[in-house]
Amino acid sequence: MARFDFSGKVALIAGASRGIGEAIAHGLAEHGATVICTSRKLEACEKVADDIRAKGLKAAAKVLHLGEIETHQAVLDEIKAEHGRLDYLVNNGATNPYMGPAHLAEEWAFDKTFQVNTKGPYFLTSKSIPLMLENGGGAVVNVASIDGINPGMFRVIYGMTKAALVNMTKGFAIEYSQQGVRVNALLPGFTDTKLASALKENPMAQQLIQALPIKRMAQPDEMVGAVMYMLSDEASYYTGQTMVVDGGKTIL
Repeated sequence: MARFDFSGKVALIAGASRGIGEAIAHGLAEHGATVICTSRKLEACEKVADDIRAKGLKAAAKVLHLGEIETHQAVLDEIKAEHGRLDYLVNNGATNPYMGPAHLAEEWAFDKTFQVNTKGPYFLTSKSIPLMLENGGGAVVNVASIDGINPGMFRVIYGMTKAALVNMTKGFAIEYSQQGVRVNALLPGFTDTKLASALKENPMAQQLIQALPIKRMAQPDEMVGAVMYMLSDEASYYTGQTMVVDGGKTIL
């Protein structure tokens, strides 16, 4: 695994308190990175960081609410002061406060979903890139969703935010790849996380799962390899792309 050696690198993970973000934090730490676990709940992130440190690895926990833009810069300033660098950013945090018929969605739900899923990653990325450039570059992975390319039933707003995140990924890649910051996106399919918990027991969801070529939900750990590849030097010519990890859903 020497090709995926992140020793001496610092990774900021937004939305690291559980699910895919927690799995990514463990994966990067196990391959040498210092991981900064963030979410809006410090206690939950401290537990993740404690679990990583218990394995003799490097981790810290900080409060960063993707939807509260004013919290971003302070965290980045702390990272610079404590570690002197930032190499990787994983925008994993997301919300989906409304799931139902599109014509019944209220404006507050629309605004909150875009605030957390799109506006937050945009400004955290834009503020992180200058710090990456101070040490010659880095890499960003935006955790989007297959809903961003294939809208899901009763999830119109959520899918819109993820489609915007995919386009944002490409835009940042065009602007910053030549300066040494690659930007890519992970598009998970049906993954066993808290965000999907409302769906997985639904009879309709069970039918969808059985229709998948792989016939099961993904586990968060199954997203880690894709993210590690996109962040690593092995992906030095890989930018502006969307890596779909969906058990075959989008080929149907």
